[in-house]
Amino acid sequence: METTKIFESHAHYDDEAFDEDREELLGNMQQQGIEYIINIGANIDSSQRTVELTEKYPFVYGAVGVHPSDTAELDEQKITWLKAQCERPKIVAVGEIGLDYYWDEPERPVQRKWFCRQLELAREVKLPVVIHSRDAAKDTLTIMKEMHAEETGGVVHCFSYSKEMAEEYLKMGFYIGVGGVVTFNNAKKLKEAVEFLPMDKILLETDSPYLSPAPNRGKRNSSLNLPYIARQIAQLKGISYEQVVEITNRNARNLFFRN
Repeated sequence: METTKIFESHAHYDDEAFDEDREELLGNMQQQGIEYIINIGANIDSSQRTVELTEKYPFVYGAVGVHPSDTAELDEQKITWLKAQCERPKIVAVGEIGLDYYWDEPERPVQRKWFCRQLELAREVKLPVVIHSRDAAKDTLTIMKEMHAEETGGVVHCFSYSKEMAEEYLKMGFYIGVGGVVTFNNAKKLKEAVEFLPMDKILLETDSPYLSPAPNRGKRNSSLNLPYIARQIAQLKGISYEQVVEITNRNARNLFFRN
């Protein structure tokens, strides 16, 4: 019986950290047990590069959108461009979008304005959203409720809040993206959230090239580190590694390949 391969739900292979070996790395992914990769746009340029990666690699799909830290670049003309990219068959989500009060730039009203506008875009094109939220738990949830984000659905990427906040997102039908942080010794809150979450709402992600799991913390991340994350989840949930891979693969297909 063939074992299920891993579905990587969030990576940034357009990042310059991969400029030297991108082709070699991606060329070997499927032999290394990675079935699909969702490459995520963070601004207009990286969304364009994401589109190009989806055209080059059959197993790479994409999300286009502008990360909160880059929202100062947005205007309606760029929203129109993003909307056109969403018509491409291999663009399967709008993201990553949201709020980032850790860096706190651009100013919060700018971030909130373009978060709302991109949630609106997702509804227009009928695609799920990939949410980035850092040090902005309350505002993120408030905006998502006001904008009826439950109508598009999506994933809260790199989840870093409490299990109570996770429950709020579950009520909206959202998936929770779990990455390398869950392997860190000091990630008590995230581990508690994972223990609480139903398996059918968890997605595996790396956020490559960022947030490498232990034992590779501090090094450039890649999807090849996903087994460390899956093993940690298996341990927290008291199920097998194979079950984690199989269920999270199915979850990601349900979210991104639903059309």
